[in-house]
Amino acid sequence: QGQLVESGGGSVQAGGSLRLSCASPYSAYCMGWFRQAPGKEREGVASSLRTSDNTVYIYYADSVKGRFTISRDNAKKTLYLQMNSLSPEDTGMYYCAAASSCRGNGLIGNAYNSWGQGTQVTVSS
Repeated sequence: QGQLVESGGGSVQAGGSLRLSCASPYSAYCMGWFRQAPGKEREGVASSLRTSDNTVYIYYADSVKGRFTISRDNAKKTLYLQMNSLSPEDTGMYYCAAASSCRGNGLIGNAYNSWGQGTQVTVSS
């Protein structure tokens, strides 16, 4: 199904912002952002689940609610993650994921069959 390509990671100080992008070779119904910090398990951060009638359901991990915003541009086949008020706890490799059909709230990794290579986010205190 092709490769997802993330971009936008970098190093910022606590309180700063970053915007991640994920370019997809196809228009996926279900897309999500995951992250993995060193020594920790991968966790779902946010998901955007689109139904056949183009209704979009969005879910966030509790740890990012109110700070992160997931969005998508269907015409550009691109998923975004706006991250504000970043803290050192947000440091990690961020991955984009996609699937042609949705399962659950999209915050579990096994709901997806296509992954990007990741983009590093480092937040310093």
